[in-house]
Amino acid sequence: MKFENRTQGLGPVRRRVAVGATAAAMGITAMLGSGLATAAHAADTAKLTGIVLGVGAGESQRAVSWYSSTDTPQMVQVVPTAKLKHGEFDKHAATFPATITANKVTGGYNAHVTIDGLKKKTKYSYRVGFEGNWSPTYSFETQDFKGDFDFLFFGDPQIGASGNVAKDAAGWADTLNVALAANPKTALLVSGGDQVETANTETQWDAFLAPDKLRQYPWAATIGNHDVGGKAYEQHFWTPNTDRSAPYYNGDATTRSGGDYWYEYNDVLFIDLNSNAYANGADAAHIQYVTDVVKEHGDDAKYTVLVYHHSIYSPASHANDGDNQQRRKDFPTAFSNLGVDLVLQGHDHAYTRSYEIKNGQKANPKEQPGAAEVVQGPGGVIYVTANSASGSKYYNLTAPDTTKDPNYGPDPLNPKSHWANSVENQEHVRTYVKVQVRDDKLVVENLRSGTCAAPNAAVELGQEDWCGPDSGATAAQPVGSTVDKVVIHPYDGKGDHGKSDEHKPAADESAWLQ
Repeated sequence: MKFENRTQGLGPVRRRVAVGATAAAMGITAMLGSGLATAAHAADTAKLTGIVLGVGAGESQRAVSWYSSTDTPQMVQVVPTAKLKHGEFDKHAATFPATITANKVTGGYNAHVTIDGLKKKTKYSYRVGFEGNWSPTYSFETQDFKGDFDFLFFGDPQIGASGNVAKDAAGWADTLNVALAANPKTALLVSGGDQVETANTETQWDAFLAPDKLRQYPWAATIGNHDVGGKAYEQHFWTPNTDRSAPYYNGDATTRSGGDYWYEYNDVLFIDLNSNAYANGADAAHIQYVTDVVKEHGDDAKYTVLVYHHSIYSPASHANDGDNQQRRKDFPTAFSNLGVDLVLQGHDHAYTRSYEIKNGQKANPKEQPGAAEVVQGPGGVIYVTANSASGSKYYNLTAPDTTKDPNYGPDPLNPKSHWANSVENQEHVRTYVKVQVRDDKLVVENLRSGTCAAPNAAVELGQEDWCGPDSGATAAQPVGSTVDKVVIHPYDGKGDHGKSDEHKPAADESAWLQ
């Protein structure tokens, strides 16, 4: 289905993207031009808050979500920025009607739209609302729709966790500013979950959503255990291809948030799971969901990336939680069998990068801790846990404890770490993860977005008594410096990329590291 003749200024929809198009996107033919604007009464006014840009089902889509104080018919207007003259949305603008539903948290309404038909490498401007009642104008820029791209992964902003929302918000905003100043062409911002401390506390959501960067770059939301206890998460984020069946909630779906979803971007299949639901067969349901999505869409993708909140190879306070022990039994073999390349997780507020894991075991016993290059064999998966992106809360690394979980003991090559993890790090400074997607490799890098100085709420408030590498024995490293970096050569189905069984790179292949 193509909208280019009906949606002026936007391009054709890629065929594979149409699978996840929402009713709002599919209904644009009835609501173009000023048709929706005339449906709104001139006297109507609405307070529009919480505007956030989200991912669509593919590169040519974006979702926009917001809160409204009224249920007046509303829309998103979008125009290529180059055609925005004197701030006016004229005949070049496309109009997408909003789906508006009652807000179960604030008593107002929440709205969402899927923008479709975007062209590659184009800057767009947009606004939400209706005639006479518009939001400010925001902009975003699409990247190429094929080939190399970068995305950023953020762990647990958890605004409010320190007890000081303003300090948490300052750290979160600073991480976004630092990360996007260093990576202005990043395609996606991927969440590790726990956007806020308390699920339905809108002051925390307001602080999380305050940075305009969240209206300029698409936020691929993930639900954490602090988000799941109410409906605010679902009302703030519209996600594509979402299955909201009962197994994907932990509790009553009418009062809690949940759902699994997927989307594609430049030959990467992203699958996002609600790991809060794990009991009563939910893990099996998640595995079936991943299986079905991979079966239907895996052939379109070069890489498969899973995202969920609870780090199964957790290094810190949650390492031996009973639910994590269960997930360690349920997930790894299935993920290996499904050809997953990378798993991104949050929850434990510390950074880890696993060894290559196959069927729940270290795939190559000779892989060294902190190796700068890993070549995956069939079924090999790398698991990454992100540290706090806001500084609102950190967890210290724990020693492996076989009395709590005999299957999660020490690494023979590095007994201070758990057997699964090549790198475990906690410095009590804010970080984020950059992932470079290339034709023959994934490059994963954990980068410092702060130092021991403010904004760093947990340190500022005395909740941590040391800061810096080596448990504070070494001075904090500068913003932008690298904590960890690894080049991952995924299995391509043709052998281990010409490598030996010991997964050692050949001498003439050092260029892969460049």
